Amino acid sequence: MGQRRSRAKNVSTYRLRKVLSAYGKLEEHVLLMIKAEFFVQLIGAAFFLILNIFLAKQGFSDPEIANFISYRFLAVMVLAFPLGFFIKGKALKPFFMIGSLGVPTVAILLVLAVNHHCHNYLPVLFILWGVVFTCFQVSSLPYVMRNTATEKQSHAISLNYATHSFGTIASGIIIFALSKLPTLKMDEGTALIVISVTGYWGVRYLFKLKVDKVVPVTRALKWKFYDWDLLLKAIVPTLIIAIGAGLTIPFINLFFFHNFEVDSSDFALIGGTASLLVAITALLVPNVKKKLGFKKGITLTQSIAVLALVALATTEFFTNYWWALPIAVLCFWIRTPLMNMAAPMTSELTMNYVGEKNQEMLSAVMAAIWSGSWYFSSQIFRFLTEAGLPYAYIFYITAALYAFGVFMYYLLILEYEKKDD
Repeated sequence: MGQRRSRAKNVSTYRLRKVLSAYGKLEEHVLLMIKAEFFVQLIGAAFFLILNIFLAKQGFSDPEIANFISYRFLAVMVLAFPLGFFIKGKALKPFFMIGSLGVPTVAILLVLAVNHHCHNYLPVLFILWGVVFTCFQVSSLPYVMRNTATEKQSHAISLNYATHSFGTIASGIIIFALSKLPTLKMDEGTALIVISVTGYWGVRYLFKLKVDKVVPVTRALKWKFYDWDLLLKAIVPTLIIAIGAGLTIPFINLFFFHNFEVDSSDFALIGGTASLLVAITALLVPNVKKKLGFKKGITLTQSIAVLALVALATTEFFTNYWWALPIAVLCFWIRTPLMNMAAPMTSELTMNYVGEKNQEMLSAVMAAIWSGSWYFSSQIFRFLTEAGLPYAYIFYITAALYAFGVFMYYLLILEYEKKDD
């Protein structure tokens, strides 16, 4: 019995090493870009974890917070589409530099504006946040596709997506640790500034970045250059899911804060754990795709995530019971990695579906869709909360949109497989 367990453990260790070794074989320049992106995501993750709670403690209502957050998404929606058109045939390193320097700078100014009650500046700062973040976000996936060997693209895309998870893990640990310091009293604003200053470290990796392949444009770019029928089919499932996500994901910390009195440091730990699970599952995506394919890999993981979200929402009606919070946290830990696990697969699916000449535009349109839909979803969330609708009902709407989006992905996969044959 002991020998069998030992053998099983050795097999598991070997498989894990084999999975991780594939990431170690990625090109050095791709790893440098991903390391720089980690520090941008570190800041973004910290703000995702505790910004809303920070604003709530400063006296802002849920509708006001939703309105502020929406300005960032509005900026990305407006900028991402023309930026995707603009970066075609250009080096991408300058856009990475703008993001790596701009994100921490704007983040620090945003916290200072809240602390010093300069609330009139908040909409402008949230818009600037969206602009500088978009410069990195829109450029990262095209860089991977341009500068990675075809056989390594699945691993490069998965690792690129995992940077957000690693950033959330790191920021969650930092926030929790800072809140427990015995000699210093660190509030949410101070923690956000500490993490934002740390984010400047990512610039050093970009100075080392020497490889930046430019795909030449042989003729002037026009709208008709792109295959808009393919692009439209590729973005519809994402659009549906993004609208649903915008009603829930930016405000999940408020759900725990208002229903279960989960403070920022505790939610940072919950969110960090969820992101650890996301990171682990993201690194396993190439193996999952290899074994299950796009059809089962995408639809199965997202379908289970939808059920977990429904269960999470339902706990709002049982907040007086001790078991409601553990179940809510467990469902959050199930929903988050499974929903995100599909993201690298859907990106690879859609990138290959539209073809090389459409990839920069697809990346830009996807960024515009996520942020544009989140802008409108934030406004819808504000309207629904002002009307007194419980979080649970809003989350149910998200689950319904998720389910429809999964079905549309299933139809897209069928067409892709038919096209590939």
